[in-house]
Amino acid sequence: MKTNYVKRTQKDYTMSFKLQVVSEIEQGELTRSQALSKYGIQAKSTIRDWLRKYGNFDWENQSYKPMSKSPEQRIIELEEKIKLLEKQKARAEYTADRADKKVSHPPVSYLG
Repeated sequence: MKTNYVKRTQKDYTMSFKLQVVSEIEQGELTRSQALSKYGIQAKSTIRDWLRKYGNFDWENQSYKPMSKSPEQRIIELEEKIKLLEKQKARAEYTADRADKKVSHPPVSYLG
């Protein structure tokens, strides 16, 4: 039985995917092994490299401290924030529009 093994490289993964995996591991949602199996990542070193490059652990000083974010990380965070704010704005506009319609067309009273 022949399997179709496809060798992946770092370039095959998007920045947002890498950041998502790192975030899930750092937040304790997944272990490295669980991330390997959940996402089909083939090498433990791949995740280790992502944690060193994008994570919040200071590997040189062996301490956890917030590290400065890369421009790519900041862009992705801001894009997600924009999407959330656009959804909130659309919902507020919808609610305001419905409220305006209720005020401009009061219900008819059938009291005689």
